[in-house]
Amino acid sequence: MPDPIRLLLADDQQMVRAGFRLVLDAQPDMSVVGEANNGAEAVTLVNELSPDVVLMDIRMPILDGLGATEKIMATHPEARILVLTTFDLDEYVHAALRAGASGFMLKDAGPTELLAAIRAVRNGDSVVAPSATRRLIERFIPRQNAAPMTDPTLVESLSDREREVLTCVGEGLTNAEIAERLYVAETTVKTHVGHILSKLGLRDRVSMVITAYEAGLVRPGR
Repeated sequence: MPDPIRLLLADDQQMVRAGFRLVLDAQPDMSVVGEANNGAEAVTLVNELSPDVVLMDIRMPILDGLGATEKIMATHPEARILVLTTFDLDEYVHAALRAGASGFMLKDAGPTELLAAIRAVRNGDSVVAPSATRRLIERFIPRQNAAPMTDPTLVESLSDREREVLTCVGEGLTNAEIAERLYVAETTVKTHVGHILSKLGLRDRVSMVITAYEAGLVRPGR
């Protein structure tokens, strides 16, 4: 049996951490190796423990989840960070994703969704909840003053089919849904996704979603 997924919980509410630990430690393939009460502690514990996945709250004292994500990714680019958000209140999630987080979950997600997200992130995938991601990015991209994640003109280097796939990813479609829309095999979609990531120098599927919006392939309200 493979080693369990080593998890770090970063949340300033002890009861929230206790609830997560109860669920996570009950899984045969997961183990909570540390808890952080704020972002600064999370950065320190990542250095000390090298967890496989960090469950990162956004709103914490001393250093918030965004600042912690930026610091962790600057020194541990291989880190997998799953941002936890209340969605309606958190305006930092887009920036956290830009900083390198592997995705985000709503705090009120059920155990099944959370466990699936952790396993996906551990395996190198990105957690992009289609409806929530679209609504959040549509809401906050217009407020961001940061430079685009990638040069929009680079999208021109993609083939027509690759641009179609990037657009579909930006709309929140899964590989299976993209395959159905474009009448191609799912393995073909995965190949196109790999080419897009390589050509545009992007980290993961979350980066593709943001780039699709920034390049104008997907527009708010579409």
